[in-house]
Amino acid sequence: MQQFVQTYFDDIFMRSRASEDKTTVEAHLDHLREVLMSMRENRLYANINKCIFGVEEILGCFLGKDGVRADPEKVCAIAQWPVPVSQKDLRK
Repeated sequence: MQQFVQTYFDDIFMRSRASEDKTTVEAHLDHLREVLMSMRENRLYANINKCIFGVEEILGCFLGKDGVRADPEKVCAIAQWPVPVSQKDLRK
């Protein structure tokens, strides 16, 4: 499960890829089933009202076939921050 599940605080993120015998959707459904069964066995439950499926962006990062990448707008904003020239600037 460590290959396709990642946690962040109390959130669970899953990612799946196609294989020789399964499409990405089929693989993802298998992974989802495995995670939900594991949660049930350990008496953990997901609130369906808080579940989000099939998204391409999580926590400001974009997910795709090439991996995870940051939001280009946020990267641009950070790149434009002024360069600190003193210790006082660093603390700001």
